[in-house]
Amino acid sequence: MTEHPRRSYDLLLENIEADLRSGAISLGDQLPGERTLAETYGISRASVREGIRILDAMGVLRSSSGSGPKSGAIIISEPSAGLSSALRLHMASSRLPVADIVQTRVLLETWAAAAAAARPPSGAVDEALARAAALLEAMDAPEIEREAFHLLDAQFHVELSSLAGNAVIETMMASLSGAISGYVKNAVDRMEDWTAVMTQLQLQHHGIFDAVASRRGDDAARLLREHIEWFYARIPADDGDGQ
Repeated sequence: MTEHPRRSYDLLLENIEADLRSGAISLGDQLPGERTLAETYGISRASVREGIRILDAMGVLRSSSGSGPKSGAIIISEPSAGLSSALRLHMASSRLPVADIVQTRVLLETWAAAAAAARPPSGAVDEALARAAALLEAMDAPEIEREAFHLLDAQFHVELSSLAGNAVIETMMASLSGAISGYVKNAVDRMEDWTAVMTQLQLQHHGIFDAVASRRGDDAARLLREHIEWFYARIPADDGDGQ
């Protein structure tokens, strides 16, 4: 196996990871300035800037220019942002087929539905169900625009997945949703029978929600699979990537 040459900014990434693991730095902390980081890790300021840009894209940092207490690089944690960007790029390069993304989404969502049904009642569960119900209500609004419906639809699926109580599954679902957002939007915009499709999606959403809320995990998983596969089967063939 070919070994990739070590890049100078890797040292910065490794030390940030080590500091997060040890608790030396935590969410909300501000990193020292470029000069201090360069001197601390023995790398150039250009390498520090490159490392900061990479961590920003990965959703680990939020960097801002200017001066003052809120400027510089702040430790955050938005893993789905970085994963979504990476997935979108690899989908665009035809490395990750849309069909495989859809299959992965089915696997994750059906598992989450079954896990949610087995989860003990709690305030967090009730709050997530309330948020999902509010999204359903918004999607049922008369004369709702296609783009608005699409965005609410994506949020609804992520919210349902959060009911499983698994942070990794929720992050992966948010990432997949973000990765295919453009693909789905383009397909929705081109659907000539969109009104009929939307009506059917609304009915399916309510059926899924009712199954989850009443803790019928098997029914929820089945309805989710049917719902996702039904929608993608209606995307015009020339909207796909041929994979």
